Amino acid sequence: MISIDLNITIEQYASVDELSKNDFSLCKLAEKALTNSYSPYSRFRVGTAVRLTSGETVLGSNQENLAYPSGLCAERVALFTIGAGFPNAVIESMAITAQTDDFDIVKPVTSCGGCLQVMAEFERKQNRPIEVIFYCINGEVLKVASIKSLLPFAFVEDRLSVAKP
Repeated sequence: MISIDLNITIEQYASVDELSKNDFSLCKLAEKALTNSYSPYSRFRVGTAVRLTSGETVLGSNQENLAYPSGLCAERVALFTIGAGFPNAVIESMAITAQTDDFDIVKPVTSCGGCLQVMAEFERKQNRPIEVIFYCINGEVLKVASIKSLLPFAFVEDRLSVAKP
């Protein structure tokens, strides 16, 4: 038997005001994305902004459906928009935030497992880490340098690759 230790580095900030100008701007765009959330059932709005190395930014917001499993998280909305509209784009970073009128969100909301797997696939596809910023509006910020920090055991099966010998 061997023992494997995993170390994850997470940067923590008191607010977005402590971030670099680029990261601060990305967070503000994630807040803008909240306005396009369709969340009449949960009333829990999630917004994400994804910065590409080209300098372009793609926004995503959660989209609910009365048939609950048919909805889609903000992260996947943005990432699938990139996949469909910018298939060769390289993602530099993502900012994700949430808001509701029903209660105060006092800690950053992190991505669900399904979103993490999709994020890991994009990181794998581009063979370059994606920086992720989770933040609470008017509050704490968590920042990681790579999806691997969030999902160290992402599903990977190279034999399913589209490139066949």
